[in-house]
Amino acid sequence: MVKSASNEGSVRVDLLGGTLDIVPINQVLRNTITLNLATSLKAKVIVEEVDYEGVEFVSIDYESTTRHSSVDFTNEDFEGETFGPLSFLAQILHHFQLTSGIRLTTESGSPPGAGLGGSSSMGVTVYKALCDFTDREFDRQTAINTVQNIESKILNKGPCGYQDYYPALYGGVLALKATDSAIAVEQLYSDSFKNFLESHLTLVYSGKLRLSAINNWQVYKDFFDHENGVREGLATIRDLTFSAYRAIKDGQFDDFLGLLCREGAQREKLFSGIVTDDMRALYLKLRESGHVIGMKVCGAGGGGCFILAHGPQHKEAVLKEITRSKMKVLEFSVEAPL
Repeated sequence: MVKSASNEGSVRVDLLGGTLDIVPINQVLRNTITLNLATSLKAKVIVEEVDYEGVEFVSIDYESTTRHSSVDFTNEDFEGETFGPLSFLAQILHHFQLTSGIRLTTESGSPPGAGLGGSSSMGVTVYKALCDFTDREFDRQTAINTVQNIESKILNKGPCGYQDYYPALYGGVLALKATDSAIAVEQLYSDSFKNFLESHLTLVYSGKLRLSAINNWQVYKDFFDHENGVREGLATIRDLTFSAYRAIKDGQFDDFLGLLCREGAQREKLFSGIVTDDMRALYLKLRESGHVIGMKVCGAGGGGCFILAHGPQHKEAVLKEITRSKMKVLEFSVEAPL
């Protein structure tokens, strides 16, 4: 029998407190929390034994198959262009010393450049599948630390946030709290909050690849150099996020929604360019008609996805206007805790 293993992991929607998950900004500000949720949009992975002296990478999204010999898996090749966009997956396989006789089939859970943490979700999903394949003990925090370190090498753009890795392994609605010793994970999921989120939020894909309007390295520099109001702006985001956390805990979901919208507005004010002209035009049209109360860009913005917040009675009107705008609704449900 051919040995195989499979796994799937959610991509996230970030709610409040993004950018606060950059070390050590998360410590210097103190009492930082990042809130996000696991969606039904999932990265999917299959690992199989094959008769080949190397690794066969199969992409369902791109309908492509690429082969790399086992001799390609060296640090020199990883630092060069040998693997191209497959380098992330190749280095995770190398970490497990699985560089021969393997087929890795992947399917992403979100459109390219969506700003939903798709690559990070894929990374930890592959890691979990490889643990199952090799009968290794699986530890969620070890998986997150390892995959983040590998992805940081590939991105090579300074400090990276950690929030994207957690929803794929924990599910539900998460509060990620920075403590002195670790990132504490608190599960905030409830059926009532799930229903509220699904009826009051619409996830929109702009159709434009994300241009990373938030440059983490520039944020990092400005924060520690006390320039461009970044420290003060992130402190405001921290306070809004903590208030939203308390609102969820207290079952005050309408208050949470208002705070989400305020955080989105504060983020746009702090980081110019995260909201594109097309995003803003759609939002303003819906706002003028009274169909939405706010918006929140996902991830680094400059394209990709954004959230529209509205009452459930306006959902149908919101969906119709999105369709007219030639943008795409990404239907999702909030996944239960794992």
